[in-house]
Amino acid sequence: MIEWFTWVQVGVSVAAGLLCLVLGLAGRLPSDLTIGALALVELLLIAQVVTALVAPAVGNEPTGSVLEFWVYLVSAALLPPAAAFWALLERNRWSTVVLGVAALAVAVMLYRMFQIWTVQQA
Repeated sequence: MIEWFTWVQVGVSVAAGLLCLVLGLAGRLPSDLTIGALALVELLLIAQVVTALVAPAVGNEPTGSVLEFWVYLVSAALLPPAAAFWALLERNRWSTVVLGVAALAVAVMLYRMFQIWTVQQA
């Protein structure tokens, strides 16, 4: 993982999560804005998958469990599409809140992935 890119992802995920939570609690239905915010989170996760595939080949190997890292990454990449599917299927204010919770969960998972990649001791 690239540190600055990880922090950008965490920031975008938190911003998207808070946006969706505020709009959902204000009674707004899922919209292009909320789905688009989650799509941006997903796009950054796809870039992270590519980065995680290339990084070990150029000498940036994880210090923790590779399996645990990939389980987190794949799970995080599945959250935004699942939340967006649900939000489009059942359009109510709580669907927008679910979008926010999914984005915040991705932020936490990204932080944990960063820990697995960099902080573990052999």
